[in-house]
Amino acid sequence: MAFTTDDVLAGLAELVNDETGVAVEDVQLEKSFTDDLDIDSISMMTIVVNAEEKFGVTIPDDEVKNLKTVGDAVTYIVSNQA
Repeated sequence: MAFTTDDVLAGLAELVNDETGVAVEDVQLEKSFTDDLDIDSISMMTIVVNAEEKFGVTIPDDEVKNLKTVGDAVTYIVSNQA
């Protein structure tokens, strides 16, 4: 079953909330992980690992640096589903 953009956004919002306490409704496509949501690199790696597990995708370490916004991550996950 392929995840939609909305599915991925909702799931990612839950993962961010679980890891950082950021409110689910604050996790929006245009938000920057570092600037808007104040997520540090360690928390980001945990979120990435959990997202890989939740959505069945692989996000290489060298790709993580390109995921600046929530939208970047959602687009990457939707585009790289098996």
